[in-house]
Amino acid sequence: MEKQGYVYIITNKNDSTLYVGVTSDLVKRIWEHKNHVVEGFSKRYNLEKLIYFESFEDIEQAILREKYLKGKKREYKIALIEDSNKEWKDLYNDIIS
Repeated sequence: MEKQGYVYIITNKNDSTLYVGVTSDLVKRIWEHKNHVVEGFSKRYNLEKLIYFESFEDIEQAILREKYLKGKKREYKIALIEDSNKEWKDLYNDIIS
């Protein structure tokens, strides 16, 4: 059985930096971002606000989508976010409840 996958976009409190990531456990991964558990880009730029995500039936689909989104310009990502989350609300509480 394939493992489910998620593509997500996080930002900082000023909404100035975007990060596209992929994971098989969205709740755990966003918790890690919020608590600065993992060294790297998201910790360096204080990215902890979940503003967009998509779910996929298997992780391979999610990885392909992540690569696609990472290749797109910022304007494309902003349009994607605003299509479903116009206020750029942090969606973390929505996924843990």
